[in-house]
Amino acid sequence: MAEAYIGTMGWSYKFWLGNFYPDSLPTNQFLAEYSKHFRTVEVDSTFYSIPNEAVVENWKQQTPPDFLFSLKFPRIITHQKMLKDCEQETQFFIERASNLQGKLGPLLLQFPPNFGPAQVNRLQDFLRTLPQEHRYAVEIRNKELLNDELYSLLALNKVALVLVDHPSLPMLETITADFTYIRWEGDRKKINPALGKVQADRTNDNQKWTSTISQLLTDKVNVFGYFSKYYSGHPPTDVTHLLKLLEKRTS
Repeated sequence: MAEAYIGTMGWSYKFWLGNFYPDSLPTNQFLAEYSKHFRTVEVDSTFYSIPNEAVVENWKQQTPPDFLFSLKFPRIITHQKMLKDCEQETQFFIERASNLQGKLGPLLLQFPPNFGPAQVNRLQDFLRTLPQEHRYAVEIRNKELLNDELYSLLALNKVALVLVDHPSLPMLETITADFTYIRWEGDRKKINPALGKVQADRTNDNQKWTSTISQLLTDKVNVFGYFSKYYSGHPPTDVTHLLKLLEKRTS
């Protein structure tokens, strides 16, 4: 049976103290507390640097056996080199991510807006080199790339197209793998996450997504979904709300 893994983008936010984490909780216990509530998280820090072995081991030790981490590819691969001459960085990142073993979820390739049609062949060659034992997802920010050519390329390599909820991007429903990856990003111009509270009512949006996810699960498509701090203003509330809606629909 397909499963839904719903969590947040990151966990190390001090402005969640008192509204999700206990008031006096030390920061080095945030992840352990987070994993008591949710079963997955997207790690944003790997976008900026590859963690050392001790950090990855600490992630493993703080979380339950069935917890899953989705990791972003480093920006040197996706943004700076844009998949060109990055074999060494890619190998190093995947080897380090593999230390998570059974707790490793999908690996996310998030591309900048200037990654467009001219880079399709580069993406094709890159995907062919990736170890097949892992799951990969691709997020596109350039609308010119969102076409059947890209979808076929991803499907051929069993890579998921990321479905993004973002004000400047179209809402997609295309499934290119046996799982899908959803990112609820929201609008940075309208939300101040440091307030630590819901600032936008996303009830209707969550109900629509619940319907979509329920159908995906029925179709035996596993779902990984992560809420940004800019979606409603309080990702833990978003996750809890969506999970409750899903539970009602599937019970």
